[in-house]
Amino acid sequence: MKTFRQRWDWALAAAAALALLLCASFVSVAQDSPAPPDAQAAPVSQDSPDAPAPDPPSRVARLDSIDGSVSFQPGGENDWVDAVLNRPLVTGDNLWADENSRAEVHIGSTALRLGSQTGITLLELSDRATQIRLAQGSLIVRVRHVDDEDSYEVDTPNIAFVILQEGEYRLDVSTDGARTDVTVFHGRGEVTGGGSSYPVVADQHSTFTGTGTDQLSYALGQIPPQDDLDNWAFDRDNREDNADSANYVSREMTGYEDLDDNGSWAYVAGYGTVWRPMSVAVGWAPYRFGHWAWIAPWGWTWVEAEPWGFAPFHYGRWAFAGGGWFWIPGPSVVRPVYAPALVAWVGGGAGSNFSFAFGPGVGWFPLAPGEVFIPGYRVSRVYVNRVNFTNTSVDMTTVSNAYNRVAINRMANNMAYANRGVSGGVTVVSHDTFVNARPVARNIQAVSAKEIESAPVVRTASAEPVRQSMLGAGRPAVNRPPAAVISRTVVALRTPAAMPRSFDQSQRAGQSLIRQELVRQEPAGRPATPAAGSRPSQNDEGFRSFAPPTPANQPKTEPRVWEAQGTPEPERSSNSGAENRASQPARTWSNPLAKPVAPVRRADEQQQQDQEQKFSKWQQQRPAPAPAKQPAAHPSNPSHSSSSKKGH
Repeated sequence: MKTFRQRWDWALAAAAALALLLCASFVSVAQDSPAPPDAQAAPVSQDSPDAPAPDPPSRVARLDSIDGSVSFQPGGENDWVDAVLNRPLVTGDNLWADENSRAEVHIGSTALRLGSQTGITLLELSDRATQIRLAQGSLIVRVRHVDDEDSYEVDTPNIAFVILQEGEYRLDVSTDGARTDVTVFHGRGEVTGGGSSYPVVADQHSTFTGTGTDQLSYALGQIPPQDDLDNWAFDRDNREDNADSANYVSREMTGYEDLDDNGSWAYVAGYGTVWRPMSVAVGWAPYRFGHWAWIAPWGWTWVEAEPWGFAPFHYGRWAFAGGGWFWIPGPSVVRPVYAPALVAWVGGGAGSNFSFAFGPGVGWFPLAPGEVFIPGYRVSRVYVNRVNFTNTSVDMTTVSNAYNRVAINRMANNMAYANRGVSGGVTVVSHDTFVNARPVARNIQAVSAKEIESAPVVRTASAEPVRQSMLGAGRPAVNRPPAAVISRTVVALRTPAAMPRSFDQSQRAGQSLIRQELVRQEPAGRPATPAAGSRPSQNDEGFRSFAPPTPANQPKTEPRVWEAQGTPEPERSSNSGAENRASQPARTWSNPLAKPVAPVRRADEQQQQDQEQKFSKWQQQRPAPAPAKQPAAHPSNPSHSSSSKKGH
């Protein structure tokens, strides 16, 4: 069975790779198609309403565990609400775990564990950058995979910590923000602050005291004994290490870790390996037990109520057979593309006069295997390919035909959808239930099969969001972070993405939050011929790679603070002498919250001796590794704090 599965995965991966190689030709062909009639509608953009919006990121964060009181604040908003499981988290979002509380967030295979009285902000979450503001409290980060272009950075009030390797890391920020403790269980990172840069390696515990603008006090020692937060995080890691679902889907599919405990895998002829949930409610159907929320840049996003309800609703497809529903994850690819909800909409799009018998409403049903998802948010034609090829087995012709019918000719209702005809497969609610994030299962509207059959199928829901759409289903939070934590600044090396606008700002700007355009029409580009030995630039995907650590004998560019949102990265000169730094204009920090980290200075002789002595003392105090009983494929880590964890 395993051999067959491996061959099947390789075949699917090869097919997906071949399809992606054909994307360029698909885009070229697309230029011959007429633009959608509503393609001239202005996109929602923070900088210019006429500027083309980039493709949304292929990944998001997921709040997957809540213990105690955890509060959530959408980016750009002032209101705090009780956090809700499975809420997708994006750039700008805030979380607060109150006293005696903790929470877990996943970004693909990367796990963030928040301890008691801990506040974080997702400064940036893009395809390659994960940047977190830790204003106070304890945060444990488990990074399973780091590509060459990936950037993982945690910014605190006095240091910026960059993760350079896979591993487990813990950062603790004191209540006054003047002290940051960095613990490395496995892996390697680099701390910058107070004008200095410090490497931190496995089995080290470092303490940095100071403001971050002046020289920090630096202490180095052994890892302290494990506490409850460590034990909880390590137990969660062990659970993920042994997840059977990782044999069927990529670990970069956010939410895979909860499938084992809530369902089973099987082989179904005609579909391949599928997952079937267990212990579901009577009348259960996909996209019924949860609520809708408005999350930019995708728009209407499904939030499932079941603890396992993330991966099966943002990846893959659903099918009905043998009296029940099962989920088909799609091809086995390294990083499948996240989608807000893989559904088709029923009831009329923008400008439609259609109304159900009970009045204005919104309906939907899950897409079946092989059916094409045409986003209702603005994307490129390449994105349409990627979001389909990584989530279901489909060929280029099928995607192209579906796009022409839905986006160009507005003929979605003439397409055959398998789940539209399944008894109980279509869910319909009132307009008020939909836009106010109310529980769908409690507010379903009874609609006859004849009415469903006559209702038009469209690419997106036409409902405009309200404030509650953005806040979601959480009640107003009783516990929220102290004002000092909310306003506390942090220092950073990387300039994060621009923070999102609030709902009121968008309303005052007179912008419709629903974009009428569907797919961005881009001119065909001429294939570039890279120079010999050069690597392809990643700028087209909207991110900048994090530069490798600068050697101690070379000056570094001045780090930047997170509040300087969207500051462009300065051009780097091929010369790296000190005279080039001196010629650069001084930075100004107009934002009162901005606190620039001091430029890294070369350590003087006394500082070098001090750091050398601390390192030597740390090495002498390290416990000797236990003798190996038999040869091991991977060297064991002698850290007592990680003895219960599996190797990487």
